[in-house]
Amino acid sequence: MPTNAAHTVDRARLTRLMAEESDRFRSAHPRSAELFEKARHSLLDGVPMNWMSEWASPYPLFVDTASGASFRCVDGHDYVDFCLGDTGAMAGHGPAVTIAAVERQMRRGITHMLPTEDAIAAGEELARRFGLPLWQFTLTATDANRFSIRIAREITQRSKILVFHYCYHGTVDETFATVENGVVGPRRGNIGPPVDPAETTRVVEFNDLNALEDALKHNDVACILAEPAMTNVGIILPDEGYWKQAQELAKRYGSLFIADETHTICAGPGGCTAAWKLEPDLVVFGKAIGSGIPGATYGCSEEVAQRISARIHLEDCDVGGIGGTLAGNALSLAAMRATLEHLLTPAAFEHMIPLAQRFNDGVAAEIRAHHLPWNVIRLGARAEYTFAAKPPCNGGESAASADFELERFLHLYALNRGVLLTPFHNMALMSPATTEADIDAHTKIFASAARELTA
Repeated sequence: MPTNAAHTVDRARLTRLMAEESDRFRSAHPRSAELFEKARHSLLDGVPMNWMSEWASPYPLFVDTASGASFRCVDGHDYVDFCLGDTGAMAGHGPAVTIAAVERQMRRGITHMLPTEDAIAAGEELARRFGLPLWQFTLTATDANRFSIRIAREITQRSKILVFHYCYHGTVDETFATVENGVVGPRRGNIGPPVDPAETTRVVEFNDLNALEDALKHNDVACILAEPAMTNVGIILPDEGYWKQAQELAKRYGSLFIADETHTICAGPGGCTAAWKLEPDLVVFGKAIGSGIPGATYGCSEEVAQRISARIHLEDCDVGGIGGTLAGNALSLAAMRATLEHLLTPAAFEHMIPLAQRFNDGVAAEIRAHHLPWNVIRLGARAEYTFAAKPPCNGGESAASADFELERFLHLYALNRGVLLTPFHNMALMSPATTEADIDAHTKIFASAARELTA
């Protein structure tokens, strides 16, 4: 429990309020309760994936239908969705243009291990947006990160990767590592790590150039894998000039820079890479790229392409640890092309980013009005509030400000009043279908919760 939150919120009051909200949820969602009990007989913990247990409600909502920036649960309640599948539905739920493209492709074949014209169109658009010329496609951003790491290790002939404290890059084994007192170890909750992360990974705090250089000086780091702005432990922006110097250090010490834009695509059509004029060696982009249809991509510079091509023999390219039978399938590529060409467009971001600013301003005003030592920060079309007086500058600071019980209360309070936030933190993402009314609904609910907590 962080000190600042403890001084602001009476814990006994918080416990009572949480119990009231839990009762309110149970009363309003009997059908979800029935389905959850049924699910427990065939699904581990009653959910199809274990992290669905982390929702703040006594049991998860079961969804009936979803469209645009909202969904309806099986009990008939409607919700404004700021989670959007934790970015997977950033283009909106069931966008008509993607549905049409997918329907057309399904009738022509779903997967056949051969290229389609959609792959060319998607590759050309990605090259235009991110400035890297050559692209490959996967099913998940996790795979795209894993394959990029393998490429980096192969062409540098180095064993280690470097990540930032409290990063998240999907289920990549090497990235579930933290650093305490200079010692790298498994991140808390890391299930069955195959090897000690200290063998594979160096970990430093974000925004600390001295620590970054000290780690790179060992000359064993194949790549820096990083979100240009951290988003999975709260939004943490880079200091002014940080990436310019960090990229110079990477080049000086022979390490590649992999920019994971899976969440930071919220900064604009080309993510932070384009918005901040970064020059990564590889870029990864997943989740939102296919409007929720599984798909992801990684692109590389001409130099990286030449170096990896020189080391891969044709007869071995199917057993090198890069690929997958369904990777680059025709259905995924149809969805990706439609999303890139018609949904996550410059015009869409011109709509979404001001909405995120409206969200940010509304929450900030309520934080001030209720004298809460919290903050809210925005990255493009994404905004998040954290329980710290100032925006944290690295993962360690952000993790130290976390308050699991307080966070769960705010989530459940919002859910009971028709607003869904991302379950793992207080993050809101805008879609092309999000409206000002959606933003204002959240602000009103947030203000009410703040009054309840501080009365």
